[in-house]
Amino acid sequence: MQSPLVRPLDLTDDATAGAVHRIGRAAYAVEAELIGFDGIPALGESLAELRARPLRWLGAVSGDGTVAGFLAWEAAPEGVVALDRLCVDPAWFRRGIASLLLRHALAEPFAGRTVEVTTGADNTPAVTLYERLGFVRGADFSPVPGLTMASFTRVDGAAPAAPAAP
Repeated sequence: MQSPLVRPLDLTDDATAGAVHRIGRAAYAVEAELIGFDGIPALGESLAELRARPLRWLGAVSGDGTVAGFLAWEAAPEGVVALDRLCVDPAWFRRGIASLLLRHALAEPFAGRTVEVTTGADNTPAVTLYERLGFVRGADFSPVPGLTMASFTRVDGAAPAAPAAP
């Protein structure tokens, strides 16, 4: 099977927006199980709310047009990138989709910029990914009782580890 290609996503397209919404809900449902917290805001987000967010979108898209995963971000003050979400369709888990998306973003649209992201502290796959790609873990915090979040920052120029051998 050929690896998906990374390309910008246009959420004004109904099929693309629907796929992103479905994938986001499925991926966040898995994270909710991992972290023991089902109040993740994106789980309750409507398609209209998703489309209204001031985010830029990249997707990993297979040859037949299937969206395998995506990431979305917004520029924060002073050129800092706030990574808003990185989601992979559970049908595509463990195929390197998140790494593909994040490596591409770090090399192209995020090049020369500091990137900040948070994830559930107990979301081991995400924590491992960010650390492997040169993100430095900052302070954990609890926005609500029963939820601990991990914060990460990557300053441009941080050398990510080489990909693991297949």
